Amino acid sequence: MFTTSRLLAVSLLATIASALPTVRELSTGEALHVIRQATLAPVYTACSTPNTVAITFDDGPYTWNTEIVNTLAQYSAKGTFFVNGNNYECIYSAENEQRLKTAFAAGHQIASHTWAHLDWKKLSKDKLMSEMTLTDTALVKILGVKPAFVRPPYGSYNTASQEVAAANGQSIVIWDFDSGDSVGASAKQSETDYQNIATKKPTNILTLNHETYTATAHEVLPFALNTLKTQGYNFVTVAECLGGLNPYLSQTTPAVRDATWKC
Repeated sequence: MFTTSRLLAVSLLATIASALPTVRELSTGEALHVIRQATLAPVYTACSTPNTVAITFDDGPYTWNTEIVNTLAQYSAKGTFFVNGNNYECIYSAENEQRLKTAFAAGHQIASHTWAHLDWKKLSKDKLMSEMTLTDTALVKILGVKPAFVRPPYGSYNTASQEVAAANGQSIVIWDFDSGDSVGASAKQSETDYQNIATKKPTNILTLNHETYTATAHEVLPFALNTLKTQGYNFVTVAECLGGLNPYLSQTTPAVRDATWKC
């Protein structure tokens, strides 16, 4: 059965096709491929705006979130936080509510890393949609926003999960530079990797870090910011590094804490 988004895609394609000169008819397989591609969430693996760096953090909100926000401020940098609902800590705790509000008020982008940090490729479509919407609901309650961007845990996704993300209105964000903190890299190793990429000076960089490691928050981040700033990069959010896309699908007044604020 066609979903609403797929029906809209079919209608749009039909409208476009009627306005174009006829070259040849598509086969059924080709037509279905076009429709399928039109209903997959886009996947961004790199920035597109020249001379930008998007510093991103996964797996929070966590203990050092506000310290990271303060460090970013010292370099006039904006970051992006891909947050879970119930991974290291519950997103609804009073401490995490305040951490998120502090980061959001400082102009940082808040995006989704889904609820419990589960591998998307191992989930049914219904379960994945639940993982997405649970986090979205929490962010609407706490901040009044539904994020336009989502990052799959472990960077793991497939066509089925792209369809679910599209149905939820979200684009998928990966990275093109990994600090290595989540796979056992020492602070020194991460700093060396940052130094190496800064020396190469690519047009832009989309980084992966994790706010749940003290070394990342207190050693690697200051080093990375200083090193990349020396090369003249601008530190922006993911939405900005992708050409100024809207970071949120909707924005409203945050909710008042009640009994539903629990994991």
